[in-house]
Amino acid sequence: MQKEMKRILIINPFGIGDVLFTTPVIESLSARTGGSRIGFICNRRTEPLLRVNPKIEWVFVYEKDELRELWRGSKVGYIKKLLALVRDIREKRFDAAIDLSLNREYGFLCWLAGIKERIGFNYKGRGSCLTKRIEINGYYGKHVIEYYLGLLRFIGVEPMQQEIRIYLPGEDREWARGFLTANGVREGEPLIGIAPAGGASWGKEAAIKHWRTEGFADVADRLIEKLGAKVIILGSGSETGICEKAIGAMRNPAVIACGKTTLLQSAALMSMCRIVIANDGGSLHLAVAAGAKTVGIFGPVDERVYGQYPPGGRHRTVKEDIDCRPCYRNFKMKECDERRCLDGVSTEAVFKAAQEALASG
Repeated sequence: MQKEMKRILIINPFGIGDVLFTTPVIESLSARTGGSRIGFICNRRTEPLLRVNPKIEWVFVYEKDELRELWRGSKVGYIKKLLALVRDIREKRFDAAIDLSLNREYGFLCWLAGIKERIGFNYKGRGSCLTKRIEINGYYGKHVIEYYLGLLRFIGVEPMQQEIRIYLPGEDREWARGFLTANGVREGEPLIGIAPAGGASWGKEAAIKHWRTEGFADVADRLIEKLGAKVIILGSGSETGICEKAIGAMRNPAVIACGKTTLLQSAALMSMCRIVIANDGGSLHLAVAAGAKTVGIFGPVDERVYGQYPPGGRHRTVKEDIDCRPCYRNFKMKECDERRCLDGVSTEAVFKAAQEALASG
């Protein structure tokens, strides 16, 4: 690596899964001789994941919704806040930026902050402010992580780490142990996590990635009745309605954590699960990063690109092999009045995948 490339700014303003996909880049930069001093631009929701990462020295929050609201209320206030962010970044004297945003504004922000090397993807010509770029129309044929790691060649860094990871503080692990004890989960009891929602970064479109709640309920009951498992229902506060629907369809009681945890507390609970079963989305990748075995249920999205990484081993994916899937390509979803890709996924297939994952090493 060039000697001057010591301070690196990474930009990923997307959701939980996308930010976790960035962690192999962080680990690779940190593992090189002498290490890198790393900064990260993220959104408000993913900030906690980065604040606890010891490999990251500086975290900058760029929350589009907050800035748009400020713009509507005060143009002067917006400009002041943006310039303050630019000043904070400039003060760190970054040698290079790895821009994973696919958006012109972040490259421009880095230019304003005086970062000379700006590396990223030129999607739809939006990489005009980048100094080194890879042309893409979308992600396909290989995992997003491999796309991200491919950018490291521009600064002479060999990828050293390909597994995603999260650093969990001791207090969050301790909270999780206390929560489980208070909810009747004995040490050593087989605990299985169920996350029936997910995909918050898709906003109103998130439901297109959700398997039916009755399916999650049926699989949970089978795990309880056939394997003697304890089941914990996981999700954020905004997903409480979906979680309650799944709980209401169950024959057996479950531990309810949905809406009762912070992001890191949820990850700590996942780390104590034998397996986590989840839709394609941030919860699935949070479970992978926390060290749990997983079963991911995929509909319109290509699991080869956005699935658990590395694939296989401790992780299983369940999907319906039909001609029209995956229909999410080049960051676009085809219009679909049906949901054959998810409606065709059986509870038997998910239960079998859970058994296989549990039996894996």
